[in-house]
Amino acid sequence: MFTGIVEETGRVLRLERSGVFAALTVGARTVLEGTRLGDSIAVNGVCLTVTGLNADSFSADVMHETLNRSSLGALRAGSAVNLERALQAGGRFGGHIVSGHIDGVGQILQIRRDGNAVWFTVSAPQQLMRYVVEKGSIALDGISLTVAGTGPDWFSVSAIPHTVASTALAGRRVRDTVNLETDLIGKYVEKLLQPAAPASGLTLERLQSLGY
Repeated sequence: MFTGIVEETGRVLRLERSGVFAALTVGARTVLEGTRLGDSIAVNGVCLTVTGLNADSFSADVMHETLNRSSLGALRAGSAVNLERALQAGGRFGGHIVSGHIDGVGQILQIRRDGNAVWFTVSAPQQLMRYVVEKGSIALDGISLTVAGTGPDWFSVSAIPHTVASTALAGRRVRDTVNLETDLIGKYVEKLLQPAAPASGLTLERLQSLGY
């Protein structure tokens, strides 16, 4: 579990593909402190398991499903990535609940400055927009941000200069692809509100047709 508060920006050293999966090596410093093999680190919002550790880098395997659902497959040596270690019990919770399981990808449509704020307008698949609500939270490349506006297939967020400067947002450009994770709570609520299909075939619609 993560919070969407990026600890540092790392640099991709290698992305080696082998069949349908890949091995990723990232140069880092802060997130290596106290990290052991098997721990979790979010890379651009994607929860990855540390499989190798060096003094100034870590490695992780990226499975086929992750490559398909995220933008990690487009990384190259030198790419900047947002890094966050998994939340420790008793730690500060400065963002929102982020699982590190990407729902899909979006594309930056517009970047504009408004005073000291930087606005990003991002396209998103319509099936994800049902979980994106104004003033709600969304993780964009692993960064916890507040949704400022929405449309049928887009949303906008406003980032303060500190957030832009201390994350990979500083290097993002229009048409860049970004990882999206929508509000976890909203998805659970939707699931719980869906009634289980009765084995007898008796449904709410059937009861209504019988006058109940």
